[in-house]
Order: sequence, then C-alpha cells, then structure tokens
Amino acid sequence: MPSKFLYKGAELYYYPLKELSERGYRIDELPYSIKILIENVYRNLDGNKITEDDLEAIANWRVGKEFAFMPTRVLMQDYTGVPLLVDLAAMRNKVMEIGKDPRIINPVIPADLVIDHSVQVDYFGTIYSLDFNMKKEFERNIERYQFLKWAQGAFRNLRIVPPGKGIVHQVNLEYLSTVVTKSEVRGFLTAYPEVIIGTDSHTTMINGLGILGWGVGGLEAEAVLLGEPYYMNVPEVIGVKLTGEIQEGVTPTDVVLYITELLRKKNVVNKFVEFFGPSLSLLSVPDRATIANMAPEYGATAAYFPIDDETVNYLILTNRDGDLVREYSKLQEIFYDLNKKIRYTDVVEIDLSKIEPSLAGPKNPDERVLLREIKKKMIKENKKKGKYIEDNAVVLAAITSCTNTSNPTVMLGAGILAKKAVELGLRTQPYVKTSMAPGSPIVAEYLKETGLLPYLEALGFHIVGFGCTTCIGNAGPLPKHIEEDIKNNNIEAYGVISGNRNFEGRINPLLKGTFLASPILVVAYAIAGRIDIDFYNEPIGYDPNGNPVYLRDIWPSLKEIRTYMNIALNPELFKKKANIFEGNELWNSLKIPQGDVYTWDEKSTYIRLPPWFSEVEKEEELKDIINARILLLLGDKITTDHISPAGPITPDSPAGLYLRQLGVTELNTYGARRGNHEVMLRGGFFNPKLKNLLVDKEGGYTKHFPDNKIMSVYEAAMQYKSEGVPLVIVAGKQYGSGSSRDWAAKVTKLLGVKAVLAESFERIHRSNLVAMGVIPIEISDWRTLGIKGDEIVNIYGIKDLKPRKELSIEFIKADGTKIVTKGIARIDNNAELTYVKEGGILNYVLRKFLEYEKKS
Repeated sequence: MPSKFLYKGAELYYYPLKELSERGYRIDELPYSIKILIENVYRNLDGNKITEDDLEAIANWRVGKEFAFMPTRVLMQDYTGVPLLVDLAAMRNKVMEIGKDPRIINPVIPADLVIDHSVQVDYFGTIYSLDFNMKKEFERNIERYQFLKWAQGAFRNLRIVPPGKGIVHQVNLEYLSTVVTKSEVRGFLTAYPEVIIGTDSHTTMINGLGILGWGVGGLEAEAVLLGEPYYMNVPEVIGVKLTGEIQEGVTPTDVVLYITELLRKKNVVNKFVEFFGPSLSLLSVPDRATIANMAPEYGATAAYFPIDDETVNYLILTNRDGDLVREYSKLQEIFYDLNKKIRYTDVVEIDLSKIEPSLAGPKNPDERVLLREIKKKMIKENKKKGKYIEDNAVVLAAITSCTNTSNPTVMLGAGILAKKAVELGLRTQPYVKTSMAPGSPIVAEYLKETGLLPYLEALGFHIVGFGCTTCIGNAGPLPKHIEEDIKNNNIEAYGVISGNRNFEGRINPLLKGTFLASPILVVAYAIAGRIDIDFYNEPIGYDPNGNPVYLRDIWPSLKEIRTYMNIALNPELFKKKANIFEGNELWNSLKIPQGDVYTWDEKSTYIRLPPWFSEVEKEEELKDIINARILLLLGDKITTDHISPAGPITPDSPAGLYLRQLGVTELNTYGARRGNHEVMLRGGFFNPKLKNLLVDKEGGYTKHFPDNKIMSVYEAAMQYKSEGVPLVIVAGKQYGSGSSRDWAAKVTKLLGVKAVLAESFERIHRSNLVAMGVIPIEISDWRTLGIKGDEIVNIYGIKDLKPRKELSIEFIKADGTKIVTKGIARIDNNAELTYVKEGGILNYVLRKFLEYEKKS
C-alpha cells in the first residue's frame, strides 16, 4: 500500500521499499539500480501484467530469472521513431479495416520523440552553414516531417521536439528528464523514479543523471508504448569503484575511452554496471553522462550513477526541481551513501589518476590508442601522394554527438585551444572538412557568452546544425577535389570525430578509418592535418614568423576551463531556451493530413504502409528449418550498420536503382528512408565495407547456390524466395553490435532469413531478431567446424521450442557428407517464446488489442 509524505505543503504518495524489508525481502544491501526496479515492480503489482513472481524475482535479486516491469517513459529519435510510428499508424489502418475503432491504438505511457538524426553537413565552414543545412534538411525530409507532425496530433501521450533543438540524449538530459516524476496511481498523486527505455542504444546517457534507462529495439518499445510490460532477465550488476583524481591534460573523453576498453574486456554484456567509490563525487553530471553514454560500446545494458548531491545540483542549475529528487530518494534510501556497503556480482576498480590522453579507432570504439603511441601505430614507410593530400591525411574533423557535446569541460576546452591557436596565427589545413554540431542550443549560447565561438569559427568550426550529423553517418560529402584525389590515387585518409561510433563505412565510405577523440583533439588534428603526428615531440604547426608551436603550448588547463564553467551552467540560459517543443517557421508552416487514420500516399518514397499486418488473423506455426541455404557467411563484429546501413544511398545500389526508377534524384540516406520498407529491404546488408566470405569483393553481394552466381544480397534473397528456399545467416562473435536499430532485424525477416547462427549476439539486436520472429542461435566457431557456406542447412528442435533449448544442426555438403553440431536457441524467456510463436511482437500486440476490444 502507498504511504504519504508532505512536499512543499502538499500530500504526495509513494510505495515505500521499507515495507518489502518488513515482508522478509533483504533489499538493504542491493545495488541502487536494482532497488529502482524493485520499486517499479512493487508499485505496478496487479496480479495480471505484474505478478508476485516478478516481485520475488527482482526483490530477491535472482540473477537470470525472468521478470516484468513497466517503464515510465519511452524516448525516441526520428530515425528509429519514424518506423515505430509508421507501425502504429498501420495498426490503426488494420483495426479500421476490420471494423473497430482505430483510436484504440495509442501510446499508453508518455513518449518523447526528438528529431535530431536527419540534418546533414552539406554546408560547412561558413556563417550560413546552419541555416542552409536546416533548409536542405526540410527539403529532403518534408514527407517524414509531415507524418511526424500528423502523429503528434493524432496520438495521445506523444510529444515531439522539432528539428534544430538538439540531440535526443542531450535534450533528455537537459530538459525532458525529471529523475523523480509524479502522476496518479490508483487515484493518488504518487512520486516514483523514472525508468526510461529508448529506441536508441545511447539512451544509457541518462544513467549519468541517476535515472535508470537503456536502449531497446524499436519493436520492444512499440509493445511497451501500447501497454505491454517490458520483460527481461534479472541482471548481474558489476560495481565499478572509482578512485584517484583525473590528471592535468586528461579529458572526460579520455576517461570514457579507457573505461570502454576495460569493461569491454571484462565482458559486461547483458549486465548492469553501477559506479561508486570515493571519486564518484569528483565527476560532474556531464562527466557521468559522457561515461554512461558509451555503455553500448562496452556492452553493458546500463551504466548507472546513483542519485547524489551532484544530481540534485545539476537539476537546479538546469532549471528543474532538485528538492523533490533529494527528499524522495532519501526517503527511499536510493540516495548515494559512500559508507553504505552494497553487494555487487563483481567489482572492478578504476584509478582515474592512471588514465592518459587517447583516441579510439580506426574501426571500433573499444580500440583505444594512447595519444603518445598513435604515430607508431599509423606510420607508413612509403606514403602514396595525391594532388592535394597523401596517406594518413585527416580530411574530416567533426565536433559531433551527444557523448561529448553535452560536456562543457571538453566543449569549452575546444574553444580555449582554438583561441590560443588563432592568437598564435595557426589555421586548419585547407583540405580538412571541419564542422561543429552541438547537442543543444545551450552549447552555442555559452560559447557565445564566453567569447570562444569566434575562435572556433576562425578555424572552420562553424555550427552546422543541432543534431547528430557526422556521428550517425550524415557527414555529407567531402569536397569534390579531395574525393577525386582519394579515389584516383587510392589515398588512405582518416577522420577524427568526437562521436561514439566509428564502425566501418559509417562516417564516410571513402575514409580508411575514423578515430574517436575529445573535441579538443578534434580541433588539434584539424590544425595538424594528419593522423601520424607525435604531439608530444613534433610541432602542431608554425606561426607566421616560422616559430614552432606545440600542442602543449595551446592545450587548455583545468584551471582555464573552470574560469568559464560558471557561464556554461547558468540557469538563465536554460530558462531562455526552455520551450523546446516550439518549432521554427519551416516546421510551423508544414501542411499535414487530418484525421485519426493516416492518409498513405502511394507515390511517397519516404512513408509507406508496411507489410507486417497483412495476415494478423493467421498465427504462424513453428517448424524445423529444413533445406535452408546460407545467405551470408560473416566474421566477427558484424554491426547493425553492416546489416542496415544508415549512411548515403548510392545510385548503383539496389535501393538507389529502385528510387531512380521512380524518378527520384535526391536519394538521401537509408536512415531518412526508414519509413519505406521497399528501400530498406533493398538496403539490407548493402554496406560498402561488408565482408561476406562467400564472395571475394566487399559490399552487399553474395553467391546464390547451387548455381554459384554472384549477385546482390537483395537479388539472391528474392530468387531464393521465388524458389521456396528458407535462409539462414552464419556469423562470428558480437553479431549485431552497434545501434539499437529495429530495421536490422526487420530487413533480416523481409529477406526470408529464418535463423541467425552466430558465436555470440549483442543484446539489443538479439532481442530485435526475436521480436521479428527470427531465431538467434548460438553455435561454436563456424570456422573450426569447417563450414564453407555452400552447404544445405537443417535445424531440428524448433517445432517444440523452449527458452534456451539446445538445437541440433546439420550442414550438408555437396558430396552428401554432414557436419553435425549443437546450438542454443537464444530465446531467453517465455515472453520471447510467445513473440516467436506469434510470428513477431507486432502481430502479438495487435492481436491482444483486438481481443481486448472484442471482450469490452
């Protein structure tokens, strides 16, 4: 039963965790993150969706046992949010088609969508870049934006933040989140902790503010929005004890790259990470958010920082109610206590004083390289030279992404370095494409207030937009003469960005690789113009009088950064920009269709009625997979970028050819066209850097068997479909790492793939596959099994599938010999088994709505 407390003279109710202790649950020493889940289950206990079994599983911290809870809010960005809302709109169509009220399809819990992924860096290095990029963004995406604006009016519980207001995770950190929220529960105004799920893997950034939140597949988020609980297995919690102080010259970016490398090696996949220790108080909320943001890169489900004084102070500084958070969290004993002993699954100790400046790359975020060793790693004896650049040139330098632009320490640091560099007469190299896309207009405000913005602009770092830009793959083209130089002379050129993702082919397909670095180092590399520089011993450049200037001469000290910090965290700035739901003239002038059911335009190449609900009345029967072919044979670390690219659509790709046949000249990106299943189907696995081991060339190609013809993955899949041949994919470790991209699972399903066989799966993509009815199966290393890719595949045991069941798998070679092995069906709990049996989570949820409507 709820209890009440007085807050500022008014009665508020809450569900006291102490009552559970009185009922015999030993929760006092449990991790803070687990306590927040316990409160959620306790408050939502109804004997139907949330049961005593769920409470017993989480309150006793029974690791591995399935339980259900109810998230308090769903967070979306437009790349993942558009397909989710397209699905909801399609559900309304289906409900109307069968004679029911389409308005039964509505978000049950609050949802926020921030439009941040669509802006591209077409214009850079000028004062007009921001306005021109915004206009171009609306020209490209008008159909999508009209749909989103319709959705905002048609659905309850949906708020949309228009373009130009910032990156979803920074907007969530600075404005949307409350930490402790209030709403009516069983007739009482009740306070409780926020628990957020998001359709972007970096939703974990909010863990830095004391909010439990993480990324899930868009499909799971869809079910939660429509009132379904979120099902998961009780996680292990790894405690990360922080000691020592960050040294002079080391940035929060260096800290997060160190933690990413360390925890990836520790294998925290599917686990919670919770930070504690004597140095926790030394990290500001933006520092914590920087670390928490990168949780997907080290594999953790969440990277939680408990509520403490820093949390409360940040809320007050950003014009929110910190007092309620302090009072409630102390009442519930979820306010951090350094002296309290907490039980963790395991503890990792990190001494912050031992961390050095570093970068990560050139292909993965966990490939950390010490700054002092980068030259040794990248040096080449015989550099190929072009007309404008040579091997190891840095041709792209971007201050981008929520990870770092949310942190005033590194943004102010970049401004200070720029100021010192300009004052000494340094400039960036003419062949470097420079850009700055802050995660929030607040960053622009404090850079103006401090007088640092003009110095960044003097080095070409003009603001190009308030969105993800380069980090999501929207870097835009390189200057034409640089592109031609790279192509004509096979130059190995690099990018340096302050982002959180640098997977192959993501940033720009012409780059040999991309390094992640702090915004301060991004500016430094733009000045140096090459990746193979020893900043410790070589000058970054020369002043107009020929005197060498070293990085240490212009590097910002912590003391210098602190002198500007009070300007950056000024509540007045946040008040000034408080109305984040107010659109600009371009947004406000959009003409939108009216009505509860969306009017689909058959000519639209952005928003199309998806095929998921064509036969919702028919249930699929689980069958063993017999006489299947291997569509792709893949190695380790295949990312969702490989499976479903986010970057530019090339004219000669299957998606490009399809669009050109329709008369489209502005092909745009795969990310922008996620509301059109025809484009996404043709884009499946068509990443220019994909290495399918069935063929000798990179890109989205495969071999059709038994005729051995090489063709695009799309063409092969369609031919197999016409032949009635089921398909499987065989891969190595960490299959599906990267963004929480539902289309990576949707396209797998549309291509006719029944199962993915891999050594291991990344958390979100595994659950997305399940949500689409595709079975993830863990097998031993296919290379040691002797698989070549031309085998016929039989998988037995699916027709009577159970969670984590051992399956029998046969690979039959052309001469009839068999390779027989075992695999574990990664259907991890009964809820997931239900989704697979129902043919996917979308049909399951729609059937439940229709059944409820029939009963009522």
